[in-house]
Amino acid sequence: MKKVKNILTGIFWGLLGISLLLVALFENELLPTGMLSSQLSAEFLCRCTMEVVALVCIWLSLRLFTFRRIRQDLVTRKEVALQKWGTVRLLMLLLPMLLNTILYYVFMQTTYGYLAIIVLLCLPFVYPTMGRCMGDVEDETTSEEDAKV
Repeated sequence: MKKVKNILTGIFWGLLGISLLLVALFENELLPTGMLSSQLSAEFLCRCTMEVVALVCIWLSLRLFTFRRIRQDLVTRKEVALQKWGTVRLLMLLLPMLLNTILYYVFMQTTYGYLAIIVLLCLPFVYPTMGRCMGDVEDETTSEEDAKV
């Protein structure tokens, strides 16, 4: 289980680090900003798309482990399933955050920055701690019986 936790933690900090690196590069003007700020129709389409993508990905990533098939997979295959579904859950949050960060600097539109911050605020709820990893692969009926005793 520790190996899976380390892999998920690496994915978490790796993509978060890439986002922070991009912010540093754009803010220090090592990468050009506002390249597409005059493309209003493209910006509108990207903004509407990213708003929907961010909201759907946040909801889905926070609820992913409660879906019956995924929950059953986590309980039966434990580490293999946790690595698979944990990676999917992290990517569903971190990739839209990374994309919103890039779009913020490309269009210089604050909506993308706010969307990236909203996703960033959701990250503590999926941070792969050992307790969360163990709890994610635990059978619900067993934990309910243990709580009654």
